[in-house]
Amino acid sequence: MDSLTLSTRAIIHKRIARLEAGNFGDAKILKGCRGLYELRIHEGPGYRIYFGKIKNILVVLLCGGKKGNQSQDIIKAKKYWEDYKENNEE
Repeated sequence: MDSLTLSTRAIIHKRIARLEAGNFGDAKILKGCRGLYELRIHEGPGYRIYFGKIKNILVVLLCGGKKGNQSQDIIKAKKYWEDYKENNEE
């Protein structure tokens, strides 16, 4: 995030704060990986934040990126999500 402008960082931090409050906004579930979501931020090149939800309570931030790197970021987020679930079974 160091390479982003202050205003872009503020927008992203604000969206993360909304996630913490339970407001998922412009987020969609990703196919092929239960509980994994993509939060879309319509700023600059189009930023994405990937997160997982467990029991509608826990939000685990996995990674983020730009729209142009979306395919690689989704692969990375899926791996992180599967690793998280394997290591945190209830």
